[in-house]
Formats: sequence, C-alpha cells, structure tokens
Amino acid sequence: MQPPDSPEPSADDRKNNSLLRGVLWASLFLLAAAAALIGWFAHYALSPGPQVEVSSRTVVIPRGASVEQIGELLEDAGLLDADLRFLLLSRILGVASTLPAGEFILDANQNPVDLLNQLVSAKPVQHQLTVVEGLRLEEIADIFAADNWIDKNRFMELAGNTGFIAELGLGQLSSLEGYLFPDTYLLVRPSPGEEKILSRLVNRALEVYRSLEPGDTALTRHQVFTLASIVEKETGRADERPLIASVFHNRLGRRMKLQSDPTVIYGSENFSGPLTKKDLKTPTPYNTYAISGLPPGPICSPGRESLLAVLAPAATNYLYFVSRNDGSHHFSTSLREHNRAVRKYQR
Repeated sequence: MQPPDSPEPSADDRKNNSLLRGVLWASLFLLAAAAALIGWFAHYALSPGPQVEVSSRTVVIPRGASVEQIGELLEDAGLLDADLRFLLLSRILGVASTLPAGEFILDANQNPVDLLNQLVSAKPVQHQLTVVEGLRLEEIADIFAADNWIDKNRFMELAGNTGFIAELGLGQLSSLEGYLFPDTYLLVRPSPGEEKILSRLVNRALEVYRSLEPGDTALTRHQVFTLASIVEKETGRADERPLIASVFHNRLGRRMKLQSDPTVIYGSENFSGPLTKKDLKTPTPYNTYAISGLPPGPICSPGRESLLAVLAPAATNYLYFVSRNDGSHHFSTSLREHNRAVRKYQR
C-alpha cells in the first residue's frame, strides 16, 4: 500500500523558514564581525608597539591634556600607534581620567596595556637645579630661564612686586634681592611657574634664617640678610666669614662707614671694573664709602654660613681687612697697620 504523499509546505511556512535562515545568517555574520573586531582590538592591546632601538623614551605631558592628545604624544615618541583603539583601551582599563601630567621616562617596545599601566604609576623626572651663594637676582633668573623653567621677564616683575613680596611674609620690601636662597632644588615638568618657584626659594631662605635662632641680634631680619650678602661677596672662605662679619659689626658699632667695594659695584650701573676713585666717590644708595650704615638691601643671595657669621660673628677688634690676592685677607685693628698691609699686598 502506498504511503500518503507529504503535504506541500504552505506559503507561510516557506516565509517563516526563509526568515529563520536570514536571522541565522545575520547572527553568524555579526558573530564573525564581533570576533574579528575583538581580535583586531586584542592584537593592538597586547602586541608590542613600534619597534625602536632605544630602551626608553622621554615624554612630556602638559597639564590638561586630553586622552587624544596624550595618545598623539605617545605616538610621536614612537611608543605606540594612537587611534580609536587607544581611546577605547584607556577607558576599558579605567585610566582615561587618571593619566598624569609631567615628564616621564617610559619603556619602549611594550604593548599599549603595559604602557598605559606604566604611565599611570610612573614618577615624574626630577631635575636638579643649583643656585650657588653670592648670585644676584637677575643671575638667578638666568639660571631658571636657561632651561625654560620660567619666563625671565615675569620672574623679575614678580620679584619687584611689593604686593607679592608682602604675601611671602617679607613685609614692605621693594625687591626679593637677597631672599632667593642658594641651594639645590628638585623640579619636575611642567614647570610650577614663576610664583611657586619664587615662593619656594624665599620660603627656604626664611626657613634657614629661623633655624639659626636669630633672637639675640640687635639687627632686623632685613639687616641680617643685607649684611650677610656683603659678607658673602667679600670672601669665599668659610673660615673668614665670621672675621669679615666682625669687622662690619665693629665698624657699625663705632659709626664708621662700611667701605665695602662689592656694595659700590652693586650700585653702579653697567659696571665693568676695575673700581676707580671716581666710583668710590660717586654717591649711590649702595655706596658704603659715601653712606653711613648699611645699604637699603642685600646685594646678592647669602648662604647659610654668611647668615650665621652675621648672627654669630667672631669676637675681634678688627676694623679693616685687605685681600692677600690668594683668596685670603689680612685683618687689622688700626688704620696704620691696614695701610702697611695695603702697601704690601696691593702694590
């Protein structure tokens, strides 16, 4: 007996089957596309960046840089290829909002995941900048400006801004001359700016001054810095600073003029040396051959030892000193002895 013929699929069945096949093919296509996209992204994230011969590169990231800008900086340094995947990766890793500003040394030839993790935890490069004793304000500005830490004009403008000076706790001074303390400072990029650099140097000067316990002196703080700056310029020998300071203390006590050559030089415009009799007779606020007492302010930035010498001078009766032309000085208690020393050492 013949089996009955299978019924022909209806039009609706054929339509449903066709729709199902379309959904399946579309699903397979989407899965394949997703797999390809994941593979494309994973290959980028886990493959080393551009191969370079150096082991590291230095990158400077400015404040406020966007993720896109940071990616471009890393690409310019040859550390990775910055495209949409870098933006996605930084967000997937949760570091997009924590990428730091600064100057960093980053390892080359590593994959973007490791590179981003290193950047997030990297410490900025520290630069040592040394201000030596005896420099004038403008000379210190030149040091900071030489490597683009400051704008010199802005630095000098602030150093003479009475409002800014008062904010630093120095009272009614007209200049920061003498208060930029000689020391070695660690700086990181981007530059903290002129205001913070000046504040840091002044705060260091005041910190050192307070550490010397200046309570017993009859001099004001400004007078201490002023006299210490003169001592700083008069000798480079540590053992002579208390002796030089004693000479000036003794002369001040006797109301004698200080007669310090460095103060004359500081007050002379466009001085090119050597000092002449005309220079010594030319009246300026800093010519201590012409004025009595101390000049109106420091002539350079004194170091700790010069400040200490002024606060604790040697106990002497010296009133004069003259250079021996070997870095040392001859000290005298009388003008007659001093003149003999001048004839001996300054022929």
